[in-house]
Amino acid sequence: MEAAESEKKSPVAVEKASGETDLPVEHWLVTARDMVPVAIGKAKEAVGFTVKWRVIVSRLGRFPSCISDLSTHPFFSKNLLCKEQLQSMCLTLSEVVLLAEGRRKNAGKLQMQSDLDAVLGMLDLNIRDCRLLVKTGVLGEPLPTSVGEKGRLKNISELLARLQIGDQDAKIRAVDDILEKMNEDDDEATEKSVSTAILSRRSNVAAIIRLLTTSAYPNSLREKLVSIISLLLESRSSRCENLLISEGVLPPLLRSIDSGGSTLVAKEKALFILQKLSSTSVDAAVVIVKKGGVGSLLELCSSSSSCSSSSQVAAARILKNISGVSDLRQSLVDEGIIRVMLNLLEDQLDNDDDDEAAQCIHNLTTGTENLRQSILTEGGFRCLLTYLNRQSSSPSEAAISALRNLILSFPEHNKLLSLLLPTVSHVLNSGSAEAQQSAASVLCLITTRSMTVKKWVGEYEEIIPVLIGMLESKTSGRAREAAAQGLYSLMSCRENRKMVKKDTRSVPNLVQLLDLNPNNNTARKYAVACLLEVSGSRRCRRSMVSYGAIGYLKKLVDMEVIGAVELLERLEWGMFKGFRGSVNPMGVASIGPI
Repeated sequence: MEAAESEKKSPVAVEKASGETDLPVEHWLVTARDMVPVAIGKAKEAVGFTVKWRVIVSRLGRFPSCISDLSTHPFFSKNLLCKEQLQSMCLTLSEVVLLAEGRRKNAGKLQMQSDLDAVLGMLDLNIRDCRLLVKTGVLGEPLPTSVGEKGRLKNISELLARLQIGDQDAKIRAVDDILEKMNEDDDEATEKSVSTAILSRRSNVAAIIRLLTTSAYPNSLREKLVSIISLLLESRSSRCENLLISEGVLPPLLRSIDSGGSTLVAKEKALFILQKLSSTSVDAAVVIVKKGGVGSLLELCSSSSSCSSSSQVAAARILKNISGVSDLRQSLVDEGIIRVMLNLLEDQLDNDDDDEAAQCIHNLTTGTENLRQSILTEGGFRCLLTYLNRQSSSPSEAAISALRNLILSFPEHNKLLSLLLPTVSHVLNSGSAEAQQSAASVLCLITTRSMTVKKWVGEYEEIIPVLIGMLESKTSGRAREAAAQGLYSLMSCRENRKMVKKDTRSVPNLVQLLDLNPNNNTARKYAVACLLEVSGSRRCRRSMVSYGAIGYLKKLVDMEVIGAVELLERLEWGMFKGFRGSVNPMGVASIGPI
């Protein structure tokens, strides 16, 4: 009877039984408990490699507590993972016995040493997996018995646990199954439920990133892991981005875009993730710079790069995001970002990366004087002008804003005007409301230098009419403000003032800015100043009155707006003179101009 029982616990019997899936978990529990003392005894009696056998005995001494932790759990008999873990432990114990008895064939000294190292690895894996299995909390749930949402989530929890336990092949299968579930029939609800399950525990995210970091796994697995992370970001969970960054997702992603072994899909998805994280997190931008990611991104952006256009755009977008962090701009310049971005602007291919490059240059121009001088030294001013002039429709707002920032650092003022005015005129006539606003701001800057400059600007006949048109209520408050300020600056020149008077839209558009609408708060003071400039004309005064300027000005006087009192007095005195002039000596009123 004892011989038969001993035969059941022999290593050969264990290896044979491991292939049978119908044996209950209790069978493997009894087998594991019985085999531990046998394995310890055999290991102590083994000959040779004394140090290694002592370490093996030490590891075997931890098995009883691991087995106890599993067996005392309430759902021990209902969870498949417990059974699989005990099977793995039994196989490891049988391997120890076989090695200790010297029953492995071709067991030379080198082979024996290799086998012992392998057994030590198996023991460590069993101990670690057992602890993780209890720690993950998966054993708190029985195996799924339904196919509904609740059952599906339990199945996902089991798969997530498998990311952390078992050998390499088991983890690869778990990754395949998780990605399959996230892509299941393109079902958005399923994808969100899987993402929610993953993000519910920090350990799940850490396990995915740990697999991504390990270089021992094939490139195909890294591609799948990057796909999972990409889908997690698309779930728009509020805690996803911070969780990924805190668990260290950025360094392996940077290695993915820099590695020649990574697939194109893996690189593109890694770039998408970096782009997403760097757009919302300063911490992500800092890590990318500190980990040397800028060089790889610049290489992707360079004209000599053989990457896809989508990868180039994504890399440029990441660099743009980083350039938005003021403390990192000098590091970008030191890496050579200015030349690379200007090359993208000079590239006449119809790609989206040039707009990202323009925004990146704009961010850099908002930095220190040294940064602006570096851009000018690289020919950035002329490059931006050429880029804007090349855009026949919708010139870039970022590019004209960058020019505005560079103006104060431009050394040759006369040369500046001859280069700049045609471009400003082009943007005012063809740009979006935001681009027009920036162009008007450029005019405000350059027209403060001298009366000659104001006269030169006025010679571009299309500039002043466009500024007058920008005063209309359909444009944004900031655009109206920039246009009113630009007009006021230009109107101190007599020739420009005549042009404003001739345009029948000027007075109505300026008067509407006197309204107490909060959007007109800043533009209002420039409107008053412009109206004062043209108030010497009787026709303009009459137009102001007819459009209700007096009513607005009375309220502005109470608000102590500069110039409101003087303009109101001029209009009321003009009305009084017009009234006196309209009465003839016989006391009969006649209609005449104000």
